[in-house]
Amino acid sequence: MSKHISIFGYGTTTKPLAKHIKNAVFYDDKCKEPYGGIANSFVRPAAEFNPENSDLEITSPGIPPANPLIQSAKNLISEYDFFADVMNLKIWISGTNGKTTTTQMLQHLLADKGALAGGNIGTSLGELDQNAPIWILETSSFTMHYTKYAKPNIYLLLPLSPDHLSWHGSMQAYVNDKLKPLSMMSAQDTAIIPEAYKNTPTKAKLITYKNAQDLAKTFGIQVEKIKFQAAFLMDALLAMAVDKLLFERINYEKINAFTLDPHRQEELFDSQERLWVNDTKATNLDATVAAVTRYEDAFIHLILGGDDKGVDLSELFAFLQEKKLHIYTIGSNKTKLFQLAQSHNIPCSRCQNLQDAIFHIDTQLKKGEVALLSPAAASLDEFSSYAERGDQFKNAVKNI
Repeated sequence: MSKHISIFGYGTTTKPLAKHIKNAVFYDDKCKEPYGGIANSFVRPAAEFNPENSDLEITSPGIPPANPLIQSAKNLISEYDFFADVMNLKIWISGTNGKTTTTQMLQHLLADKGALAGGNIGTSLGELDQNAPIWILETSSFTMHYTKYAKPNIYLLLPLSPDHLSWHGSMQAYVNDKLKPLSMMSAQDTAIIPEAYKNTPTKAKLITYKNAQDLAKTFGIQVEKIKFQAAFLMDALLAMAVDKLLFERINYEKINAFTLDPHRQEELFDSQERLWVNDTKATNLDATVAAVTRYEDAFIHLILGGDDKGVDLSELFAFLQEKKLHIYTIGSNKTKLFQLAQSHNIPCSRCQNLQDAIFHIDTQLKKGEVALLSPAAASLDEFSSYAERGDQFKNAVKNI
């Protein structure tokens, strides 16, 4: 007798499951009337889900635990669990910042070994070739929260800082989900994690690191031969560490040939040859700290603000207090940021929006200084995506 499988959410992650599940039924909060989906599937309003008629539920990772679908499910698993039996080497990469770049860098290094990248990076597991020898999966805390059976053979964890706290409920819950794979790994598996979590129970071989230099020393990698700086150096070192672990090789030429995605510390020069940096992908405080650290030798005109997802940003302002900079606040939390800047005696201007901030900076920016968009917040309060925010920034700079 075939199982009745219910899929929660009809989106990028879950749609491809219809290719693997006959007559798949999706339940989606946005659906008002039932309709036919891809690959002979069915899409129904979320309210129509009946747990008594479902043997297994697979959820889109972005649906929060408080959602009625999650609350009523009796046999809930993740997309990763559904593909747990695919017999290949699985590398999971997670952390607060840098997991996308680390995933891309590692796929770049292992392309000659047939490695494919997917997961949170854009290609869902349902679209990945199951015959590929290696899957490199950017893995979110949301996915790990719902995962019950699947585990990585190699787990890379970048440093953690507050993020998605409104979804998880607390920083500890967020950290717990990031560390969850360690409890499921075997003695044949390897995890590379920050030293702060060295006492996490696991059967896996544990390799810990304090910082980039410590990681480089552990794997015999010469930092001075790598072109990437600041946060990107850590990303490169983690990717190179896996290449060393699996294939006993360190390829400086290949890692240096990697091209970073736009919107991460992307440097632009206006008509007056002044430096503007598009770091719109910095959606949390740790990413902004990394960007400010990179440019701290110059005076920084820093654009902050957006949807901060309920995170306490006082730690960020304690860091900024010691830097040479002026803050320009935008977005839904601009008043809160302005008050934080005042309480930390940091020069600050409260702006109407991104265009207004750029206008104010244009009147003040001197050659040798840096105009930095590194918001420490998500973009959906005023933009359709972080990319739209970055594109608006870049277009404005082009017109200066």
